[in-house]
Amino acid sequence: MLKFDHLTLPVSNWTASRDWYVKSLGLKIEFEVPERRTVALQDHFDFTIFLVQDSVLFHTAGLSMTFQVDDVQKSFEDLSGKGFQFTHPPEKRFWGYGAELRDPDGYFVRLWDQKSMKARG
Repeated sequence: MLKFDHLTLPVSNWTASRDWYVKSLGLKIEFEVPERRTVALQDHFDFTIFLVQDSVLFHTAGLSMTFQVDDVQKSFEDLSGKGFQFTHPPEKRFWGYGAELRDPDGYFVRLWDQKSMKARG
């Protein structure tokens, strides 16, 4: 059995990134290690993203994280209403149908839902 368990993401400011992921995507804080400038965030299915502040960021060109939501249009409207800026609204793209925004370090964050993907992807 193979199960993707966690991802470590280098960030420029661990607290700003933590706040962004909690406020935008509703991830919960699993634990923090302030002296290591690290926070572990979990989704509702216990997948963990470690945000680690690093003075030298190792950005991978085109790195994206895709999150499934209940309703991509509603998520887009809710987050837009809270001031989050999207690179594009829900629409057909090369990766399917969904919306895309960027986190504080410029990583792509994509949102999709199963119903819209089947109908429009």
